[in-house]
Amino acid sequence: MSRAVVAGAAPLISLRQVCKRYGSGATELMALREIDLDIHAGEFVAIMGPSGSGKSTAMNILGCLDTPSSGAYLFKGVHVEPLSRDQRARLRRRYLGFVFQGFNLLARTSAQENVELPLLYRGDSAGARRAAATRALAAVGLAGWEQHTPAELSGGQQQRVAIARAIVTSPAVLLADEPTGNLDTQRSHEIMGLLLGLNRDQGITVLMVTHEPDMAAYAHRMVQFIDGRIARDFANPHPVTAAPVGATAGEDV
Repeated sequence: MSRAVVAGAAPLISLRQVCKRYGSGATELMALREIDLDIHAGEFVAIMGPSGSGKSTAMNILGCLDTPSSGAYLFKGVHVEPLSRDQRARLRRRYLGFVFQGFNLLARTSAQENVELPLLYRGDSAGARRAAATRALAAVGLAGWEQHTPAELSGGQQQRVAIARAIVTSPAVLLADEPTGNLDTQRSHEIMGLLLGLNRDQGITVLMVTHEPDMAAYAHRMVQFIDGRIARDFANPHPVTAAPVGATAGEDV
């Protein structure tokens, strides 16, 4: 099971009456409308909704890639909305990891070097970067693949490298935006099993945007957006607890 939410514990993340507007006057678009949302440490949450529902805007705000037009965003009890660009960048580097639908790997760079990048930006030593990247790749089932370039890896393996890069800094929160969107069914379940394991075994809070119900089924909680509002927020009564047999790194070639 994922880490239980402690009764009475303060949320790791809180959105209060968050709105996001683009444009003004006749061209104004309300992407988010008075959103209230609490996320506790150790949760695995699927954020769902049709195109244009506001789910990606919400994810960008949660990931400190964008700021609310109004309302409050608190991370570990600290207001995020008044932070400067540099302060938000430091928060991202310290607490957040990102996985996207596109793997966003450097094409001519080895898996090891791709995973080391966040640590390079953070100023870690070469030895510390190498050791941490090796551990992260092993954690996602890619021990022995450190020197392979993306062209030598399958789609599922490339996404594993991207996840290793996201967790190499030991983030509190992993934000995954359509992480299986470019994968076939078997590789999608493989990646979901990996995310589930990171949540269960390392206690990483996982926030995942997806439009695929069978991928959302791995989450313990589902938040559905419609027209910039949260339409439903409910516990998944029967979460998937393991990837199907055969969805393993060893078969991903």
